Amino acid sequence: MARKQKLDFSKISETRKKEGLNQKDFWARYGVTQSGGSRYESGRSIPKPLALLLWMHRQGTVTDKNLADATKR
Repeated sequence: MARKQKLDFSKISETRKKEGLNQKDFWARYGVTQSGGSRYESGRSIPKPLALLLWMHRQGTVTDKNLADATKR
């Protein structure tokens, strides 16, 4: 039986900083504004669809190219 992983993004700002990205560039990949990302990094609850996208990206199921293609206008 597979062990369940909790969607925990309490250290998402650390992840962003390790990637060397500012808030605007990091959150834009997910279709989130800088101010929205700042709120999430400050502890506001991340909506489930965004949390799932973040988790899938962190796991490698969704690639950077997938995100870029999805956010093209």
